[in-house]
Amino acid sequence: MKILKTSADVLDEKVIGEAIDVLSNGGVVLYPTDTVYGLGANIFDTSAVRRVFEIKQRSLLKPVSILISDIDALDLVARASVEQKKIMNNYLPGPYTFILRRTPIVPRVVTGGSAYVGVRIPNNDISRRLASLFPITTTSANISDDEVLANPRDILEQLGREVDLVIDVGELKSNHASMIIDLSQANPKIIRR
Repeated sequence: MKILKTSADVLDEKVIGEAIDVLSNGGVVLYPTDTVYGLGANIFDTSAVRRVFEIKQRSLLKPVSILISDIDALDLVARASVEQKKIMNNYLPGPYTFILRRTPIVPRVVTGGSAYVGVRIPNNDISRRLASLFPITTTSANISDDEVLANPRDILEQLGREVDLVIDVGELKSNHASMIIDLSQANPKIIRR
């Protein structure tokens, strides 16, 4: 496991490049978002995605969300109407996850077999850059149903398992996961505040 310390305010291209290399080669990265630290893997690498589930001790029947770099990447992973995209554009980038119908290209392991997928575009340059070549998983870096921690050192101790790379920007101000809004029905519905 490699730990790369950097600033949350300055985008370090060397750190980003190394993290993308790890993700491209089937690795799992612990990275900061605008809410909490997340566990990332290339969504198209099912072995890497399964490792995220193992690290979190999460049931494969529970989905994880997808992080994309910008709204232009949305059509790759989800089906969204013009109206749904308007709603999303009002809130993104930001601390929101939107539930939409997934496209066939999204592996079933990511969605727990569901026809829907959670999509995030965080207000965090590091996390968005990690998804610049392909979408990555975005799920809080904790054991499923355990406390969400804000410091990488504490997170690694809780997980008790190694990730391949840690992007350490220090303790985050938040330890609250993103708000989840279901856009898959006629009326938007808040699933998690």
